[in-house]
Amino acid sequence: MKNMNRRDFVKMTGAAAAGFALSQVLGLGKTSAQAPVVGSQYVPAGSGHGSCAKVYFTEHIDAAHLIKLYDIINESIYGKVAIKLHTGEPHGPNILPRDMVKAFQAHVPESTIVETNTLYQGGRYTTADHRKTLAINGWDFCPVDIMDEEGDVSLPVRNGRHLSEVAMGGHITNYDSMIVLTHFKGHAMGGFGGSLKNIAIGCASGQMGKKQVHGVAEHMPSGFGNWPKEDYFMELLADSGKATCDYFGKHIVFLNVMRRMSVDCDCAGTSAAEPTIGDIGILASTDILAIDQASIDMVYQRTDNHDLVERIESRHGLHQLAAMKDLKMGNDCYEVISVD
Repeated sequence: MKNMNRRDFVKMTGAAAAGFALSQVLGLGKTSAQAPVVGSQYVPAGSGHGSCAKVYFTEHIDAAHLIKLYDIINESIYGKVAIKLHTGEPHGPNILPRDMVKAFQAHVPESTIVETNTLYQGGRYTTADHRKTLAINGWDFCPVDIMDEEGDVSLPVRNGRHLSEVAMGGHITNYDSMIVLTHFKGHAMGGFGGSLKNIAIGCASGQMGKKQVHGVAEHMPSGFGNWPKEDYFMELLADSGKATCDYFGKHIVFLNVMRRMSVDCDCAGTSAAEPTIGDIGILASTDILAIDQASIDMVYQRTDNHDLVERIESRHGLHQLAAMKDLKMGNDCYEVISVD
């Protein structure tokens, strides 16, 4: 799939009809409708496609609607609950609103925000600096578990393309369930950061695990430009994400918040580019592939998507979806169900 852009991925049969149907969910006109990425199949709600995943959607980005969506998909969440989100570098302008997350966390019994340290040297490189950054960014309303504070634990990758195991933050085994609360946006290496990126990199331990996920466990390249990227990196993301999904089984759910979608990850902190695409809403699903696929399809519906799409395609970001499908991590046939 090298050097293939979105247009190379488009299904010709039925694509226009599917694009139009999704545009109605988003409230867009016919002129802005585009076909979904290949492999995806949007189906209208109530059409009888029982084999398709359900993705719930609201255009309202606030605590009440975030909770409303979660309450629809939380049937299998129990016990000690890890809320995995990206808490960001100091003073990051695009990270999720703390008041929204505070209300959400208070709604989930026995829940804790979880994070891991970073591979790059920044405000979250060491546990001590990470805790300072958490305070700066306002993540002090509940406990935050830096899961690799006391080391890591290897989780198996069943039938992975490149990895047989990944070192995750050791505390991950302290939790019965996980809520993947993701700020959907661009990413310097992955093209986009959705639910897959949030757990694939975000649960991996700051040193060993993140080296494995970036393909540099055996040798650290001299410069960032020499790091593995494109399709190989996307397949490593899928391998790592599968380890976490397999560990939690049915006890993991996904929420993508599509606001302040810079081309840059929240790792970029104050240097992140200003978003040029408008906010879209919040999605929720029990299916990781369906929610990231639907999020991408919604980006491609927009008329102001140029910068984000360029970031996604220039990094081969769509291969994240293909890699998840190859590993049978989820369903790329989905129906969007609006709760508005």
